Formats: sequence, structure tokens, C-alpha cells
Amino acid sequence: MRCYVIGLIFACWFVTVGAQKMEDVFVQMPNELIVHLEEAWRKDLVDLYKSGKPAVLENMMQGKSTLLKLTENYLKLQSTDRSIIELKLLPLVNKTYIICMIQTVYGPVADSRISFFTTDWQRLPADDIFTPVTRDWFWKTEADRDTFDYLSRLDLFLVKYSLSDENGSLTAEYTTPLYLDDENQRIVKNFLKNEPKRYVWKSGHYE
Repeated sequence: MRCYVIGLIFACWFVTVGAQKMEDVFVQMPNELIVHLEEAWRKDLVDLYKSGKPAVLENMMQGKSTLLKLTENYLKLQSTDRSIIELKLLPLVNKTYIICMIQTVYGPVADSRISFFTTDWQRLPADDIFTPVTRDWFWKTEADRDTFDYLSRLDLFLVKYSLSDENGSLTAEYTTPLYLDDENQRIVKNFLKNEPKRYVWKSGHYE
């Protein structure tokens, strides 16, 4: 499967070489992926950010969108009051890249979705690029969940994924317990690992 994904990436790349700088990737992002912030406005945000001015604009949802961080290969956008978009250019070979996009919605607890694209925004199958974390990963090995009566209160499985602006790493945080009140959060915390799951980008996939 991995060979298929990499082959698809190169087939798309030879047909048309997409943008290789994050500001261009963001501006050329398909409107259907960010319906409330059309292309001209995304370009304005980039120009404002690069000029050192506050990169904030009204969006089509009668709210504000703020470009929080922009580097050669990373972008973080406060898309709406309750959502964040992160983009990262992940290297392959011969100076080619794919895009990792994380969309996080706060409702009020954070929950994320991850997608992958070529640099001209053709969607890639994610199965062999990334394996989502499971609920079991976050539980301590010694935790006796058979006697733990809070599992019914954690029936949702919500995860916040975050990209690094410095390297290709990715972290996953279990956010479902944040729905509980403070006392119950403290109880649940005793059964959970203290650290998030960390992924490393290597050889065209996350490990």
C-alpha cells in the first residue's frame, strides 16, 4: 500500500508540480476546504503577516480569521472562534513534499481530523501515511479498567492532534476527559498516561 501512495504522489507531481512554499500552498487551498475564507482573503492574510501587521480579517461566517504562524513549511490559522487549521509540508525525496492538514474544532473540547494532499491539493489516501491513535494507547498498562466505573462517561473518543512548527513531529492528546468536572478529571487522570502520543515523520509516513 505504501508503494501505491508514494507512486500516486509522484504521478501527480510529474503531471503538475504544485506549490512548494507554505504561503503559496495556503493561498491555493481549494475553497471547499475553507469555505469562509476565499483565496483573495488568504493572500491578504499572508501579506499582512509578512508585513508585521496583525493578520486578522473578517470572514464569511461574520467572525474573524487570524493567521497565527507562518514559516516556509508550517502554517497555523485561527480559522473561526472555535476552529484551528494547521498545515505542514512534509518532505519525501528530491525536494518533493506532501501536505498534512489538521482541522481542530472546539465544541468546547478539542477534536481533530487529519488529511493528506499533494502540493497541488489532490487528496491522498491516509491509511498508509498515518495510523490514528486508539483509546487504549492512553491508558496506563497497569490500570484495571474492569473495576473502573468511569468508562461509561468516556464513551466519546476525542483527540486533539498538533503539528510541530519546528520539525515533522505530530502529537495526539486525549481530550474526552475534559468533558468531566474537575474532581472526576483528577480521578480519571490516575488511570491515564501523563504524556501525549508522539509521532515522527520518517520515510514518507508517521511512525
